Amino acid sequence: MDPTTTAIGTWSGGRFMHFGEPLADDRLTALLRPGEGIETVVTADVYGEGEADRALARALSGCAREEYCLVGAIGHDFYEGEREGAKGYLRFTDARLRGEGAYGEYIRTATERSLERCGVDHFDLLLLHNPDRTGYRSEAVWAGMQAVREAGLTRLLGVAPGPANGFTLDVIACFERFGAQIDWAMIILGPLEPWPGELVLEAAKAHGVRLITRVVDYGGLLHEDVPREEGFAEHDHRRFRPAGWVRAGAEKLEEMRPYAHRNGLTMLQLGCAWNLAQRGVACVAPTLIQERGAQARAIEDKRAELAQLGLAGAQARAHAAALSDDDVQAIRAIGENSGSMALKGASAEYEGAPSADRWELDEESIKAAERWRIDPVRDLGRKAPVSA
Repeated sequence: MDPTTTAIGTWSGGRFMHFGEPLADDRLTALLRPGEGIETVVTADVYGEGEADRALARALSGCAREEYCLVGAIGHDFYEGEREGAKGYLRFTDARLRGEGAYGEYIRTATERSLERCGVDHFDLLLLHNPDRTGYRSEAVWAGMQAVREAGLTRLLGVAPGPANGFTLDVIACFERFGAQIDWAMIILGPLEPWPGELVLEAAKAHGVRLITRVVDYGGLLHEDVPREEGFAEHDHRRFRPAGWVRAGAEKLEEMRPYAHRNGLTMLQLGCAWNLAQRGVACVAPTLIQERGAQARAIEDKRAELAQLGLAGAQARAHAAALSDDDVQAIRAIGENSGSMALKGASAEYEGAPSADRWELDEESIKAAERWRIDPVRDLGRKAPVSA
């Protein structure tokens, strides 16, 4: 099975990525179990240092393998690498860990270990997770990815930039260089965060790369039960967002609400329909969050809301089609966020030695930008806030 219209990732439920309250084992198992409108499940080996894979295995127990799509992701070496604080574990391509001659062996080993923890013998799609610059460009990396496909450990291959937003030119150049091998990519995109993800859509379509979109919920705002910013727990990952994001996002949601009402959609479903109306987008994977406080909705209700779109893929496509071109453009205008943050990856704003998630523009990135009519300063630069 290829990725379906709706997906759920092991970053949902608060156990392995700190969004909201952590679920108890039984609720997490039920949340992640494929079926009832959500047939695609996504995991990454680094989440919980392998524990997310094991949690997913419990959810998959008893499910017929042909009745769900399993997406895995490898890239952070938590076996031999050390965690560097909030930056996470080193990418396996870090020169401090190994040279390119050992990339293939690592990819094979990491894939096999993840599959073993998940309790299955193959992924439907394997993603290169949060690559550094080497990962986007290395022939040895993508030869290693191709080798696990040829070994029957996955049917499809893809790339998942992150964890933060950006990497636009790196993803585009990766499509150009390895497009014959890349079937899917997973990017950040949503009506409240259309930029910069929208800038890779044309290149993805040109190279036949289909897209999974994450964070469509915009930190949970589209679930409509996010507490005030001061109500987030100390460990909640959303504390990294800029001050005022909840209030500003809620104001934009109210402007979008008439489009949801007109089409008989909830706000989350509107966000998903807007994503699915974008060229190349075939799957939406919002984060499902159990909030705290009196206003909190049960996470099970949020799953059911998402599943309604997936009960029939054609139904979700119909919702997307129901949004007229004018609706899609109007929602995009409300969500305008261009230049709202410093992007990761190749950047005209960055100077110095490459880090794990940011590096200087070089000739390859500049030429890729020119081919796709992207100005790295105008289209990817951070804009100064407008004074009152």
